[in-house]
Amino acid sequence: MQPRKVLITKGQLAQFEASSIHARIVAYIETLNEAITGKKLSVECSTSEGAVSVLRILDNIEQLVEATPPQDNAGSRFGNPAFRTFYDEIQKNAAQWHAELPGLAADQAEEVATYLCESWGSRTRIDYGSGMELNFLCWLMCLEQVGVLTESDHVALVSRAFWRYLQVMRRIQSAYWLEPAGSHGVWGLDDYHFLPFLFGSAQLRGHKYLRPKSIHDPDVLSEYSNEYMYLACIQFINSIKSASLRWHSPMLDDISAVKTWDKVNSGMIKMYKAEVLGKLPVMQHFLFGSLLPWEGDLLQEGNGHEDEHGHVHVKGDAWGDCCGIPIPAAFGAAQQNTLKGPAIRPVPFD
Repeated sequence: MQPRKVLITKGQLAQFEASSIHARIVAYIETLNEAITGKKLSVECSTSEGAVSVLRILDNIEQLVEATPPQDNAGSRFGNPAFRTFYDEIQKNAAQWHAELPGLAADQAEEVATYLCESWGSRTRIDYGSGMELNFLCWLMCLEQVGVLTESDHVALVSRAFWRYLQVMRRIQSAYWLEPAGSHGVWGLDDYHFLPFLFGSAQLRGHKYLRPKSIHDPDVLSEYSNEYMYLACIQFINSIKSASLRWHSPMLDDISAVKTWDKVNSGMIKMYKAEVLGKLPVMQHFLFGSLLPWEGDLLQEGNGHEDEHGHVHVKGDAWGDCCGIPIPAAFGAAQQNTLKGPAIRPVPFD
């Protein structure tokens, strides 16, 4: 069964939040969260044949980035059109990659592959956000559901697979200047990601020396960012945005005042439910199939329409939160001095 978009209205979102699929996604996040608690990225862990195959696919995708250089797009700080070629290459190779996964039935491969293909950004909008990140989580979740991955892989799924996914995504964002999808601007955690902060705060729970306020210490970031996702994300944000964290990432700055990583971590889970799983502009792009079935009402045919940006609206509804003004990638500002094209207008808080 080919997964498809179903959730369009606020009423359907309420049904989703009360559904068993919502409960399963939250439970899976909490399971991985507990698995990585107190562990470094370099932790020794069980890695099944299926998990090794997942890592191989991620390596293949990074090779596609190398083989698909960005087009000369000087003068623009918005998404690079070469991303569409990269996206098409993933679609072209996905069937073969999934055919090589151990234990994946042929009749399930296409459905599972859809979640992987939609984990890298929107081909239409050339943007990326927490909804695409959720697709990657659902890919892992489906692979475990069909038996490719096992419970013994949980630590590796965060410390190896998800960390590898984040590294590849940073390359993609940097190469193609993906626009932040539905960005909260300076009031979000990150222009693109959420789960690295959630899993990363779990890693730091109970740490003897590092506290939430440690994110302001450059020496701490330099020494520990290769082992802790949360610190790696802070260091990355600092590398592409000037001025202090207080100016360009005030929410992260506020969180640093929390006393313990336990409270940060529990707060991240609550925030994920509200800001990702509970937001219509994010969840209207979620794909439901036989593995992650829709349990609510279906909108009467003809009552919803998809615009040129891939956003679905109910007839008669006003312009939604999903249709805001496109936000250029911060990478454009970070690399501005190297561009040879026309002058690019600065964006506040770059």
